[in-house]
Amino acid sequence: MSPFVARPEHGVVWITGASSGLGRALALKLAGEGYKVAVTARRHEALLELQAEASALPGNIFVLDGDVTSAEDMEHTVAAIEYQHGPLALVVLNAGIYLPARGEDLNHEVFERSFAVNLHGVVNCLVPAVRHMRARGHGQIAIVSSAAGYGGLPGSAAYGATKAALINMAESLNFDLGRLGIRIQLVTPGYIETPLTAKNKFPMPGLISAEDAAAAVAVGLKSPGFEISFPKSFTYKLKLAKLLPYGLYFGLMQRVLGYRRKRRDAGRSSSPRTAE
Repeated sequence: MSPFVARPEHGVVWITGASSGLGRALALKLAGEGYKVAVTARRHEALLELQAEASALPGNIFVLDGDVTSAEDMEHTVAAIEYQHGPLALVVLNAGIYLPARGEDLNHEVFERSFAVNLHGVVNCLVPAVRHMRARGHGQIAIVSSAAGYGGLPGSAAYGATKAALINMAESLNFDLGRLGIRIQLVTPGYIETPLTAKNKFPMPGLISAEDAAAAVAVGLKSPGFEISFPKSFTYKLKLAKLLPYGLYFGLMQRVLGYRRKRRDAGRSSSPRTAE
């Protein structure tokens, strides 16, 4: 049996994190193809602007409030979509944040917030979505991870860890959900032009626009493949880099990303110190 591909006649598309970047561009792209798209994000006003922008498109966009870090909110959101707008055919779990985590300034908050949104936020949406799709015997889910999940990158100790977890989660669920008629896909983009990446102070190889990223995802959602990865000229290099011994991998990433390690001799002096 061929994998399920959600069409406009099958029901509603739900995109999380749709107020900017990839989520916003993808909502407009799918609405332009005739889909009925439900959007959620933290910035309500931005979602209303998105809804208005889509008013002339063949499909339509409607806004639902909800916080992905709240399992209860996401249960209510899925129930509202199903009750008010129709069956949930396609879910794109895109909500995420990037908070730098560097060794010289480690703190609990960065890790807790990153995992709350990027990992637990996906699970909070995934659980009710799968339950509703399973009852119908079909559905399609795309989990947006990142090429940063392939291997450790400078400043990404928290972000990369969450994205690596999503890659493993999607791979694991692929074994089970397919038997239930639910197709799961993994989206692993490289650098996308967004308000978040605009703050980056380092080189971003293969940087693409949110519109180009959305076009790549839209094509991938209709393809039979498990992974939607782009731009391949960048993401495939990262995959290959992980096959290198660690010594070579670390050196390569430092050069590619313009990262320079600063050696510190803190705690060292010209004479030996004894424990007190």
